[in-house]
Amino acid sequence: MSHYEGDLRAPEGARFAIIASRWNPRITDALVAGARKAFADHGVAEDALDVVRVPGAWEIPPVAARLAAARGHSAIVALGCVVRGDTRHFEQVADGCSEALMAVSLDHGIPVANGVLAVDRHEDAQKRAGGSHGNKGEECALVAIEMANLLERLP
Repeated sequence: MSHYEGDLRAPEGARFAIIASRWNPRITDALVAGARKAFADHGVAEDALDVVRVPGAWEIPPVAARLAAARGHSAIVALGCVVRGDTRHFEQVADGCSEALMAVSLDHGIPVANGVLAVDRHEDAQKRAGGSHGNKGEECALVAIEMANLLERLP
């Protein structure tokens, strides 16, 4: 029986992309900083990392699809923050973004780590952007490295 598992070493020559929303900048900037630090801490050179900023979470999937189709990255990290409001807009944006990111990953065979926070309150986001619940940007970068490594190992 074969056993496959990735580790936190980026494959030789791997490039990674971070696509991040500018909406809720205190949160998204902290997520991007966490992701950049995690990539650097695990040997990914600054010139092997592309950061693309978009207006909001809704705009992340089309950019992810464009980058995935170009086949220049081993994995993509999607970062953003959607906070519940008084309308259904929260559900539409959060669910639509999540579903579209999964479709990009499956359609193009590239890992897309979904770090788009969908929270009830800004305080919940702060806890996940370097607060008491860690930094989801960092976690997504680690997922991207591990999945890129794993996909290199799979037959």
